Order: sequence, then C-alpha cells, then structure tokens
Amino acid sequence: MPANDEPFFRALGARIAALRKEQGLSQQALAEQLGIPQQTYANYEVARARIPASMLPQLGRIFGVGVDELLGLRNGTGKRGPAPKFQKQLERIAQLPRAKQRVVIEMLDGVLAQTSR
Repeated sequence: MPANDEPFFRALGARIAALRKEQGLSQQALAEQLGIPQQTYANYEVARARIPASMLPQLGRIFGVGVDELLGLRNGTGKRGPAPKFQKQLERIAQLPRAKQRVVIEMLDGVLAQTSR
C-alpha cells in the first residue's frame, strides 16, 4: 500500500473497530456476517489489508451508519437512524403478511400510548 494511503486505512480500521465494539460484536461474528475469514477482517482493522470499497455499504448497514461516516467524512455526532437490531426487526416486520403487520403496529401503538402518559 502506498505510504500516503496508510493513514487513511489505519483511521478507517479504527472506526470500524470502534463501531464493532459499540455493537458488542466480536471480530469473528462480524467476519461471519461479511462472509470473510476472521483473520482477513482483523487485517482490515489494523490496516494490514485494504477494505474493499464494495464492502463499505454492507458495513454501513450492519453498523447503522452511512458510508460517509465510515470514511470519516462525517463525525457521527448526528443521529444515525435506527439501531441495527431495530432496523433488522423492522425489515422482518415488513416481510410479514399485512394482517400480521397490523397486529404488530397495534401492539406498538398501545405500548407507545402508555409510555406517553
């Protein structure tokens, strides 16, 4: 890797390591989600290997951040959107038949109505 690229990939690796830890994921668990060996992922975190650009959107989805935040173009102080677990739950609900979606929405509405009192 050219010397002028090393600081960028080192910072990128540090950002993904911090996000991984924030999510409570091990390197092995994240590597499995990405479909790569754990050692390959470990090399990305310490900049011994370059993270493929094609992997950035997938990492962003897992962490619930935009690619711009992964790249350090945004500091992440803004709202990130739904947490990855919640986002996955929403995606699963969206796959349910309409009748079951209505049941889930009614339950959520009931819980939210109770908490807003």
